Order: sequence, then structure tokens, then C-alpha cells
Amino acid sequence: MTSLPRCSTGIAGLDVVLGGGLPTNRLYLLEGQPGSGKTTLALQYLREGVRMGERCLYVTLSETADELAEVAGSHGWTLDGIDLFELAAAESVLGDGRQQSVLHPWEMELGGTIRLIQAEVERCKPSRVVFDSLSELRLLAQDPLRYRRQVLALKQFFAPRHVTVILVDDLTGEGGERDAHLHSLCHGVMSLERVTLEFGAARRRMQVQKLRGVDFVAGYHDIALLTGGLEVYPRLIAADHHAPFAGEPVPSGVEELDRLLYGGPLRGTSTLLTGPAGAGKTNVTIQYVVAALKRGERCCFFEFDERIGTLLTRAKALGNDLQPYIDAGLLELTQVDPADISPGEFAWTVRRAVEERDCRIIVIDSLNGYIASMPQETQLFLQLHELLSYLNQKGVTTFLVNPQHGLVGSMSTGALDVSYIADTIVLFRFFEARGRIRKAISILKNRGGGHEDTIRELRIDAKGLRVGEPLERFHGVLTGIPRFDGEGEHLLEERSADA
Repeated sequence: MTSLPRCSTGIAGLDVVLGGGLPTNRLYLLEGQPGSGKTTLALQYLREGVRMGERCLYVTLSETADELAEVAGSHGWTLDGIDLFELAAAESVLGDGRQQSVLHPWEMELGGTIRLIQAEVERCKPSRVVFDSLSELRLLAQDPLRYRRQVLALKQFFAPRHVTVILVDDLTGEGGERDAHLHSLCHGVMSLERVTLEFGAARRRMQVQKLRGVDFVAGYHDIALLTGGLEVYPRLIAADHHAPFAGEPVPSGVEELDRLLYGGPLRGTSTLLTGPAGAGKTNVTIQYVVAALKRGERCCFFEFDERIGTLLTRAKALGNDLQPYIDAGLLELTQVDPADISPGEFAWTVRRAVEERDCRIIVIDSLNGYIASMPQETQLFLQLHELLSYLNQKGVTTFLVNPQHGLVGSMSTGALDVSYIADTIVLFRFFEARGRIRKAISILKNRGGGHEDTIRELRIDAKGLRVGEPLERFHGVLTGIPRFDGEGEHLLEERSADA
């Protein structure tokens, strides 16, 4: 691919998708159904031009200047610095005299409107132009052949004038189908889509269908229409972030727990903590996070299920006050609203935490919450695998909390393919002994190295967590209801207040 001069779209994520922005002095098509975000994107494109000191022109045939000002105002913007040409201006110039002709009125309207637009371009001499929308031009033309000829004439008009043009099409013509001939005329095509889910906010996505002479990121990319503009979340490609494997153990600060994994999970790997609710998964994760915070490493906690206030209270009750680390900027606790976030937005949030804030440990609590929050998203596991692969490439240690269905029963992880998702699997279980319900912890798999195959008791109290000696006399572990028949001296007892 040749290196071409670029102009920024004003949307950082879209510039990433485009490989640095739109090649200048070309004609582009921006298409999508009404409500997909086309006008907002077009305004951001022109506002970026104004910011760069360029002359910009918005040709609006479908909206009035007041309506455009309302759209801009909803984002806290103004139209200052953007020249506007609206259809009402053409109506006032052409007047009623266009009806007094042997020609069809639409022939007068179309030709006159195009000439006025060309005259405005000659007057303003803009370097960026938005033409909104082609559906009005299609109506004025009446005839598909005449319409396509007129678009070609516009392309030829702009070509020698060093103008970067975006043509907006709301797909209301052609029976709602995309115009393949129009695609062939333009140097690039960007498509926006709006999808209504059965529950939650509407999701939006985009794709670049073509971009001549440019190596862009193909496929769908999630977008969000927010107050302040359109956000584009480029599809994550882990292979683009290849780095040497780190492989350094990440200790928890609890010697017996580290012994289970021969020092701890390795940097650049993902660890799945799976077991019934209340078995200690999140508490063990917090232990690893606190140990990292004490080493001065930044950590990020993404909460899908538990509220942040509850997490802080729980951690403090176990002797781990997280607030000082939050105040110091080492720990970020993010409450994820599952009904309002797309997989692409979540992946982009994680990516920014790693690349902009150098987070070394990422916690997703819980994996069930992540999956359940997006039931209509296809290929969600593939997106999650790509996210974990990216984190592994960056040398980040990832902890995935996975509550199993029910409190006792089989070791099924539901729909999760654990070999596909995680490098290390830590299994938590309840067991009965001496008339009490106790907790057990063991390692099922460690792709990064060796691990103990023992089962140890896990005890959690106000002074933190403890891991006991290997419990050898277990029965029924694989049934999901283990029973301990050993002697009582192998079990952990409660610690006194001054212990």
C-alpha cells in the first residue's frame, strides 16, 4: 500500500480503523439507516477540519440549518466555522419560474440545485465537504440513470479542486438496499448500522466496506452515540500486539497459596477461578490484587455482578482496605452496566487501561455476568478469546471469576470451554467435615507450568485467608460433593483475636 496524505475524522477510534484517517482529496460514501449516527459523524468530521484551520462546507438537502444546530447543540457543539448550504437557498433562487418551462420541473430543479452547490464550492473553496443526503438528490433526479450520472458529475467536479468529500446516504431509496453502482464510484464506503436488542439499549456498529489504496481494519466495529459525539471501538486483533512471553510468577503473598502454582500464575496468562457462590473466588482474587498493589503495580477490577461499595466493604472486613490504593491511582474499580455496553466497547476500555494506564492485573468479575449481559451477541466467546490473547501478549495477568450454577453438584462450567478460555484453572469446592461446611481449593490445570495436584482447605476470616496442608482423605471430589474422612488435626481452626 502506498503512503497517502490523510485527514483525521475527529474520531480517534475511526482513525485507527482507517489506518490513520481518510486519504485526502477523494470522494467517500457514508451510508446507514436513519438514527445510525451519520449526521453526528459528519459534523465531527467537519469540526475536526475547523480545528485544523481548514475551510469546511455542509451541504444539507434533507435538514434545515436550525435542525443541524439542534443536533450540534445536543452534543455541546456549535456550527461556528462551518459554511452551510441548505435546500431552502436553492428554492429561493430558483423560485416559481422553474415551473414555466417545456422541460420537466425536476430537470430544472436538479440542474439548478447542482449549479448552486457548485457555485457555493467555488465561493468557499473548502477542503472538506459533507453532502447530506443523496436521497434528496435521488428524488430530484427521478430517474436512476440521471441520478448516477449526476453523482459521477459531482465526483468529476470535486476531483481537481483538492476537496475531501463525504456523501451521506440514508438508504431510503433503492428499496432500502445499498447502491452497488454508487459504491463503485466512491473511493471509500463506510456503513453504519443500528440494532435493537430484546433488552437494553440499542447497539450500533460500523464497517469500512472499501477504501482504495489503504490497508484498513476490516469487519464490524462497535460504536456508541454519546453526548459529545460518536465513539468507535476498533475490533481487537491480538496478533497486532505480539510481544515476547513474560512468564514471571505473580505471587499472592500467601505462601501456601503460591505453593499450589509453584510460585503463582505467570504474567501473560489468564486464570479462571471457578466454583459455587460463596466459595472464596473473589476473595482469592483480591489477595492477588492487594499483593500486586503493595508492589506498586496498577490493577483494574471490572465488576459485572457485585456493586463496588459491597466489594470495598467485603475487602475491608477481611483486612484489605482498598481505598488508599484507589486514592493513590493504583487501583481502578469499574462498575460495568451490562445492559449498556457492547463487547467492542468493553474490549476498548480494557485496552485503554493497559496501554494508557499500564495496568498489570485485570480482573473480570464475573465471567457469567459478562456473557449473560450480551445474550444476543454472536461469536462472544471468540471476542473474549481475542481479548484474553491480547492481554497475554501485553504481559498482563488476567483473573476471570466464574460462579458455577448451584451450590453443590458436578464440576460443570456450563457453556464455558475452559481449555479454550483459560491457561490456569483454580477449582473451589465446599466439603463437609466434623459437622461443618468448609471450603477447599485445588488446581485443575496450569498451562504455564507445574502445579500441585492436592486438595487444600481454604479458610477466610477477618485477618484474611489461609490455605491448609494437603487433605489426603477426600472422597467424591469429582461428583462435586467431596467428603473428608481424615483426622481433625489436618483442618484449620478459627484464629483467636490476638493470633
